[in-house]
Amino acid sequence: MLLPQSNTEAPLSEDRRVLGYLERREKEGLIARNAVRLAGDASTRQYYRVTTDEESLILALWPESFDPDSLAFLNVAELLVAIPVRIPVIHHVSGPEGILMLEDLGDELLQKRTNEVDRAQKLLLYREAVSILGRLQARGAELRDQRFFPYRIAFDEAKLFEELVFFEEHFIAGFRQSMLSGEERETLRGVFRAIASELAGRPRVLCHRDYHSRNLMVTKGELAVIDFQDARMGPVTYDLVSLLRDSYVEHDLDFVAEMIEEFRRGTDSPGFESEFDLMALQRNLKALGTFGFQISVNDSEVYRPYVTTTLEMVRRNLAGSRRWDGLRKTLSRHLPEVA
Repeated sequence: MLLPQSNTEAPLSEDRRVLGYLERREKEGLIARNAVRLAGDASTRQYYRVTTDEESLILALWPESFDPDSLAFLNVAELLVAIPVRIPVIHHVSGPEGILMLEDLGDELLQKRTNEVDRAQKLLLYREAVSILGRLQARGAELRDQRFFPYRIAFDEAKLFEELVFFEEHFIAGFRQSMLSGEERETLRGVFRAIASELAGRPRVLCHRDYHSRNLMVTKGELAVIDFQDARMGPVTYDLVSLLRDSYVEHDLDFVAEMIEEFRRGTDSPGFESEFDLMALQRNLKALGTFGFQISVNDSEVYRPYVTTTLEMVRRNLAGSRRWDGLRKTLSRHLPEVA
């Protein structure tokens, strides 16, 4: 067996953990020929692509050991399989080593495919994504059971407000190094509380929580869903906003409207349009907070290219209603792009 080869810098302790796991699995008949560390995401997990003579597999490394019965990834995976939603097959679980061996879905994110195809093909891809989302919500309601973790947690008022404060702290103050006055902070947080309260009062459905083009993979002619361990209950529009007001892929207004209509054929939610716009504002501000944190705290430049696109979505959202005149005025003093 070969020592893991890396396409990024990997701490030796992680390579040793992978090597030890593969050596043990070799005694069980899994003969690995190589292991390459893959570029990570915003999480604390690490990933390796392991090749054998027959196939390619993915090793997912958690920061520490885990109890499989308490691991959200495995709990949510069971629920998604029951819906069913296409996710990577789980081949092996080693809780003491903090390792999962997963199906290798390849490297083609929906983000990448979308940028390579024409409009007609893009429509087909997004119709499938919307169809998956509709099934997630409908079957998620039918399968509701407290043994599944997502039904125990929700985007409640506290969580939605916390994400907006995260934007204030890590994008305005952290990334942009712009300090709010006491009056400005009070104004912002008053608006943030109102947004959080309104969204928390909407009917809740099962949400993936990060349903966008970097968490949908094109594999063997279909879409597969990844990064689902944070699923929870939330507004009907939450995942749809993530998909259509996506920081990673720009959609024209006609395309967004068509996909919203596609989604609404399967749902009847009063006040849908106003909820979608409000959810988009919250979600895009939250995304900016995440980008700011990753860049300024974790020194990760991966997300910098998406800041401009997300700020433009916020600007359009704020300009769409006189309700946001005060918020836009306050934000524009620190973020001139939203003026």
